[in-house]
Amino acid sequence: MTDRVESLPALEPIEQQGRLSGVKLSGEWNLRNLCDAPGLRRQLRNYARNRALHWDLEAIEVLDNAAALLLWEAWGQTLPAGLVLRPEHQRMLERWQEQEIPDTAPPRRHIGVILLFLYHTFVDFCRQTADLITLLGQLLLDVGYLLRHPGSVPWSEISITIYESGVRALGITALVGFLIGIVLSYLSALQLKLFGAEIYIIDILGLSVIRELGPLLAAILVAGRSGSAMTAQIGIMRVTEELDALSAMGISHSLRLVLPKVAALAIVMPLIGVWTSSAALLGGMFSAQNTLDISYMQFFLKLPDTVPLLNVFIGLLKSAVFGFLIALVACHFGFRIKPNTESLGNETTNSVVASITIVIMVDAVFAILFMGVGMPI
Repeated sequence: MTDRVESLPALEPIEQQGRLSGVKLSGEWNLRNLCDAPGLRRQLRNYARNRALHWDLEAIEVLDNAAALLLWEAWGQTLPAGLVLRPEHQRMLERWQEQEIPDTAPPRRHIGVILLFLYHTFVDFCRQTADLITLLGQLLLDVGYLLRHPGSVPWSEISITIYESGVRALGITALVGFLIGIVLSYLSALQLKLFGAEIYIIDILGLSVIRELGPLLAAILVAGRSGSAMTAQIGIMRVTEELDALSAMGISHSLRLVLPKVAALAIVMPLIGVWTSSAALLGGMFSAQNTLDISYMQFFLKLPDTVPLLNVFIGLLKSAVFGFLIALVACHFGFRIKPNTESLGNETTNSVVASITIVIMVDAVFAILFMGVGMPI
């Protein structure tokens, strides 16, 4: 048994008395063959511009819907006057004749697309801001309710969140803080050696780590680690319809999901900030000992004199605010997740990006507000 040899589509002009009078089509006109022959489609459109041509389609062996639509559109959605074809092919063309093909919308201009994108971005930003303010207002109402009903405080949820977001984050925060302390101390030592001011490495490390880098590093790590986990947890509850089950049982989402996370991070973030700052100072001391020959005892004795105690409280305040905002943003994006996996991944990514951005913005605000506070005299 031999396989049938496929006949390629062909288009031949018919001339009479040296003048083009018609076009003859032959072969197998189907979607696959037409995709392999873009030049053939261009010839078809060129010939179709001449409305006086005679079209002979009797030699066509195979004609599918795609090829029939191509011919129909090339002829201007009307059958030519001099058309010869097989009855089965005529029924296929008449089927397209009975249907109305919608016109393709012209492409939009680039400036319009940009303006539309900016408009949708602005509207989405306003909508998300309103949702975040609504969530914050509901959180304040829950706090007022718990002050009147202390027995309803979700201690178990707060406790497990402190463990998951605080205790289990000690390892990564200590490692990153220690390495950042080494890098900061090493780079500062290279410059201080040039001026013979090696002892000022303690001032640089103390102020920068305790006041800025410690709380900021801890917040960024917690936003990437715990904030994303909170968003994904609420998103999974949306996908598995657990949120709908809580609503059906009359359990408040904000009281059982948002409040424990916000309270836990506001409590645990100052502790993680102190832990990260301590690890960074240890890394800085280790590097200063090896590069500048400053002993650990000298570092410990001079550090309280160079860094006023008020900087510690500023760092604790910043860490508490960072933890509050990270949990609030994580819960906000968690409730925005739709019951599909694509939305889960997108909103989790948006949660991490938004949390880190807000942390850096708030840190800049703190730096401006407390610019002259806690500085050594």
